[in-house]
Amino acid sequence: MNSRGHALRDRLLPAVLTAAGVTALGAGLLNYGSPAQAGRDDAGTTLPPIGSYVLPSLPPIDATIAPSVAAPSVDRVATRVVIESLGIDLPVIAPPAGYPPCNVALYFEDSRLGQPGSDHPIYIYAHARTGMFLPLLTASERSNGRAMIGAGVDVYTSDDQHYLYTITRVMRHVPSDANFLDGPVASPGGTLWLQTSEGPSADKPKLQIIAEPVLVVAADHATAHPKARPVNCG
Repeated sequence: MNSRGHALRDRLLPAVLTAAGVTALGAGLLNYGSPAQAGRDDAGTTLPPIGSYVLPSLPPIDATIAPSVAAPSVDRVATRVVIESLGIDLPVIAPPAGYPPCNVALYFEDSRLGQPGSDHPIYIYAHARTGMFLPLLTASERSNGRAMIGAGVDVYTSDDQHYLYTITRVMRHVPSDANFLDGPVASPGGTLWLQTSEGPSADKPKLQIIAEPVLVVAADHATAHPKARPVNCG
């Protein structure tokens, strides 16, 4: 993350999370609560909705650290995903035909999904391998991933924008069937869904991590466009 992104998150994210628990980005900067959604825990018990939150007023931001006011691009796609607390930093690419490659993350393409900044959820996945999303799987196996709640996730896009999210839910043992995309639904600002596998074959359950949008700022071009070097690991 560039220094401006660090400064914004260091100053705003703790205050936002303390005041509201879960927040979402509005046009330019923080300004809405996301609709509640129910889920299920590992035992199959219905969980209560996360709840809706309205962000309180925040103190003025230093004029040298301004939120992005760039017009959104209709062709925007995710280009990089970073979870600093877990040591994850991967280029994001469109999924090629065949077995998903290694050394990159991919965004899932489906009519129900979108890209950062839209009202449709974005779904990013990668193998549970070293240098990829293995830290997500490892962390999920300790107290059902409780330590990941509140962690920041950074997603950069092709139009040089930097979207910050915070993890709000960890869902383990999601069946690998035609219904695995039933969870992501449209909501203001769009949730982020991260996925990795819980086993080496396609029929093994999936791990899904849900993160809510917090804010968006401009990113420099080089930061938002890491060199992707996908490797065939099928």
